Amino acid sequence: MTSIHEIQEAQRKSWDAFAPGWKKHDAFMMQKLKPVGDVLLEAVKLQEGYRVLDIATGTGEPGITAAARVGSGNVIGTDLSQEMVKIAEEHARKRGIANYSAEVADATRLPFNENTFDAVMCRFGIMFFPDPAAAVQEMARVVKPGKTIALSAWASPQKNPWVTVIGGIVNRKLNIAPPTADTPQVFKFAEHEKLSGLFKEADLKQVSVTEQEGITAFENPEQYWEIMTEIAAPIAMALRSADDDMLAEIREAVITAAQHYARNGRLEFQYSAWIASGIK
Repeated sequence: MTSIHEIQEAQRKSWDAFAPGWKKHDAFMMQKLKPVGDVLLEAVKLQEGYRVLDIATGTGEPGITAAARVGSGNVIGTDLSQEMVKIAEEHARKRGIANYSAEVADATRLPFNENTFDAVMCRFGIMFFPDPAAAVQEMARVVKPGKTIALSAWASPQKNPWVTVIGGIVNRKLNIAPPTADTPQVFKFAEHEKLSGLFKEADLKQVSVTEQEGITAFENPEQYWEIMTEIAAPIAMALRSADDDMLAEIREAVITAAQHYARNGRLEFQYSAWIASGIK
């Protein structure tokens, strides 16, 4: 059995390797993820002077936006990937946000004292943590009493074709078995009861899980292929095992399948995410 440490090291290397892709497509991805980030920011009830923790901050959002709103407060972003942390801090500097900083940290062993933060957020990180229950318990440990934790996770595969169109073709063509229930993966929390269960296990109160739906648009099938193969680590890693002929075959199949989502001169894919929140 693969240990938690081995999973984390593999994830660290993967996110480091694909950080350039995230930097290249950052404007696209941040616009795509902004609606969910906005809901998280509302859920944690930001106020002037708040100290905020943004776990799995990636290239910096929604933590940087939070920093712009808390005035004299500050935001710390944490991520497993050193390369992602570098990009996040670069983005904060470019926007002139001085009260945001980022550091490498394991979400299941946060390097902060109890009752440190006025708000804790985690946008699309919980699915990839090897021990999500431990991560939520750590969030509960470091947030102050009476304050809110809010996180998001992708809902069912059926409601997220922007992932499943390319993912399904890659898996079929390369004979990749579906992940097991306990494997860190994008749809680990497709059932919202699993999220609310984590919050209740951490003794959080007023636990709520709501659905956020929307549209993710790509300019054309070629852009869809390019972005997904440069930022979606599981897909990109799987494609490394394909020879040139198979890669061309997969690309053609994805381009063809993506064309079925052509609307209004672009590709429009539905997305669905869970927003979970709870109070310490």
